[in-house]
Amino acid sequence: MAQKRKKAGTRLTGRIVLPGDRSYNAARMEFNRRFSKFPRVIVFCRRTQDVINAVKWARERGVRLRARSGRHSYEAFSAVNGGIIIDVSEMNKVKVDRKKMVAHVQSGNPLARVYRKLWNERVALPAGTAPDVGVAGLTTGGGIGLLSRKYGLTCDNLKQVKMVVASGRRGAKTIVANKKKHSNLLWASQGGGGGNFGIATDFTFRVHPIQDVSIYSITWKWSDLEKVFPTWQRWAPSVTNRLTSTIEVAAKQVGTIVSTGQLLGGAKELRRLIRPLLQAGTPVKVMVRTVPFIEATRFFAAADLNLEPKFKITGAFGFKPLPRQGVRIIRKFLSKAPNRHSTVWSQSLGGAGSAVSRISPIATAYPHRKAETIYELSARWRNDSEQQRSIQWVKRFRRALRPFVVGDYVNFPDLQIKNWPEAYYGVNFARLKQVKRKYDPHNVFRFAQSIPVGKKRAK
Repeated sequence: MAQKRKKAGTRLTGRIVLPGDRSYNAARMEFNRRFSKFPRVIVFCRRTQDVINAVKWARERGVRLRARSGRHSYEAFSAVNGGIIIDVSEMNKVKVDRKKMVAHVQSGNPLARVYRKLWNERVALPAGTAPDVGVAGLTTGGGIGLLSRKYGLTCDNLKQVKMVVASGRRGAKTIVANKKKHSNLLWASQGGGGGNFGIATDFTFRVHPIQDVSIYSITWKWSDLEKVFPTWQRWAPSVTNRLTSTIEVAAKQVGTIVSTGQLLGGAKELRRLIRPLLQAGTPVKVMVRTVPFIEATRFFAAADLNLEPKFKITGAFGFKPLPRQGVRIIRKFLSKAPNRHSTVWSQSLGGAGSAVSRISPIATAYPHRKAETIYELSARWRNDSEQQRSIQWVKRFRRALRPFVVGDYVNFPDLQIKNWPEAYYGVNFARLKQVKRKYDPHNVFRFAQSIPVGKKRAK
């Protein structure tokens, strides 16, 4: 009996969802519906103490735990069978100090809410495009978006993080990491991946003044691939760092190539800057306009809406343009795509005084500083009969491009990558293991590709 009383020590607080509750199915669901996991309990935390209690509760009972913010972990690392999901999505306050040009953002905020709250003060945080991605995972993995070349990654603008970490044999506590204290944990939170060291509850970001921006979209037919893609690759890193751009090649069944981008400047300047793209191939649709920044975030978010609910994604970095052979590989794979929902997407990162590449690869845990572009290879489906074919297509596509690209982005995790520590973290992996040993020596925060404590990788 005494043992039972001991185990009953810490009580869960917050909004607790259990199997059998009416809201359980919705509460357990991941953004990537390819995964369907059944946790023992889901706690929606409303304050930091709820997070502390949940970590203590899990440790006292030997229950596996996962941290969750926006549910966007592509390999469902934020879900667990039979364990506890500690969800911070109801911790979503945002406070802007325009005098100091900082924003205090709780970790449960979706990106669209952050953009909206900051826009009310006419400031912005360089971040991604998916409106419902959680700010916690986005930030701790890096944070790539359409202000990156001017203002850096989301993690480059992170000044402080509050995090609940494991303490002692069964406890938990909150620590504050910034340049003056726990600076190693701040460093690790700038690209070391979400959920590795503890559960972030609050971020303090540097923010930037913003008003109107100019955006463009150019569409070509698929037959222009060999003209357009090489042109974009040479052009994108060479233009002013006030312009960040993307290109997406759809499956041949769809038959389009689309480039979009955002300039901190006017439409007249943007039309001049995109002239090399307009002269490549034969554009069939062109849009250039100046809009309030918040409208631009909605324009780019539209591409992330109404997608097929199940997917397999992998990423890679380009340190130089793909040669002709690489572009032919793109043509080959997209001409034999599993379905019409398969794509190759790329965004400019480096070059021309980019804020991303000005930072040393070891200054933060995000190591891919010298990359000119990032790639995302994706296959999406609704019907389960397409799943294996789609997953294998992505795997073969990645293998075919391997001679021309490097590594992967930790926010595009891929369980098929065997040497993932090198792919995600490169030269920073050894230091990340040191941070892990200091802040999570008992390996409480672990999942399939979490930073290991010792020499062996965590399973």
